[in-house]
Amino acid sequence: MRVINCKVESIEAQTAIVHKVVLLPEFPLEFIAGQYLQVVMGEKDKRPFSIASAPSSPNKIELHIGADPANKYAFEVLTKCQTEGSLIVEAPLGEAFLRKSHLPAIIVAGGTGYSYAKSIVLDCLESQPDREVKLYWGAKTINDLYEYSALEAMSLTHPNFTFFPVVEHPNDDWLGHTGWVHKAAIRDITDFSGKQVYAAGRFEMSATIRAEFCSIGLNKTELFGDAYAFI
Repeated sequence: MRVINCKVESIEAQTAIVHKVVLLPEFPLEFIAGQYLQVVMGEKDKRPFSIASAPSSPNKIELHIGADPANKYAFEVLTKCQTEGSLIVEAPLGEAFLRKSHLPAIIVAGGTGYSYAKSIVLDCLESQPDREVKLYWGAKTINDLYEYSALEAMSLTHPNFTFFPVVEHPNDDWLGHTGWVHKAAIRDITDFSGKQVYAAGRFEMSATIRAEFCSIGLNKTELFGDAYAFI
């Protein structure tokens, strides 16, 4: 782990709440897909965010910040980016990174947990192109799946990658998965033996994934997510 000064290159709203922030670190940041950084807000105030970019782009670090004003934890970080144009971060951190494996990778992400998933998907397609990868990304509405079109396009150019969008409150013309994202994965995959799972979302979702996926064959040693260091 290193302390790194970063300039804010850009801030782009993805939804009314989620913003994509691109940082320019003072030196290339070497990390493994699935790791995170901590934004240093004070000596004892360090706030973690998943790195959304791929390790192959170490000179630009992408974060997805869900900054609802009611959530001061993230909103204050976004405000700092906007007003100061720079951040001090500590990176890389985390043990829930992408593993080299022949096993199919099932990635389950809720909301801005997608930032964790994005780095893993990008790196897996680059460094393990023959590996089967399935991404289940869930949100309240289709508009909250802010990279839906990009992921659909990616699935057309990478035959081993499949994207499954999941929405809790679908429009009348929605034909895809509905409900909770982990339940959508279970409906499609009834046996998780011989699979490797990466999970990102609320702690409650991660706990449920561990209980339910392992009950239908998933080896607990093949389940990865930052939440599992705490629950």
